[in-house]
Amino acid sequence: MMTVYLSHGLESGPDALKIQALKGIAEKLDDCEPVVMDYRGMAEPSKRLEHLLVTLAKRNDKPSECVLAGSSLGGWLSAAASAQHPVLGCFLLAPALGLPAYPQTSPTIQARLTHIIHGWQDDVVLPGPVIEHAQRQHLSLRMVDDDHRLHASLDTILSDFEHFLVQCQTLDQQAIQAGYP
Repeated sequence: MMTVYLSHGLESGPDALKIQALKGIAEKLDDCEPVVMDYRGMAEPSKRLEHLLVTLAKRNDKPSECVLAGSSLGGWLSAAASAQHPVLGCFLLAPALGLPAYPQTSPTIQARLTHIIHGWQDDVVLPGPVIEHAQRQHLSLRMVDDDHRLHASLDTILSDFEHFLVQCQTLDQQAIQAGYP
């Protein structure tokens, strides 16, 4: 069973359009359980990161069988959590990388698969630091003609997410067949 943790951005919540749409994709797949995180009332990125890591531990999920997905601050949370506990996958939408207000501005993403989608017109999280991060770590990056919310790219996001989750399931099955924990 692959668990998909979905993390919303700073000013949104668990019912946000993108998070619910991603949840719908995860629910369609066999052996895939979405977990929608709720960070409302936690303004500090470090508190949200702690909440994500505690939730992962309380659920007793193996990070190697988890996908972390998030938008904006949720993307940063996913990246930062993977830096502490290597995961199966990271799917990041307009991830808040390179922002000086965050505890670790450019965490080293430790995921077997990573895919980033970012908007050329994003004026909240500028494209430059995200492109540099993807280049430095050799990560899959799709740039779209959209702004920070990425609402005009929702169909592309959902198509990429479904493909990404199928790839993660394949990797996970190969690891099980090879006898890896």
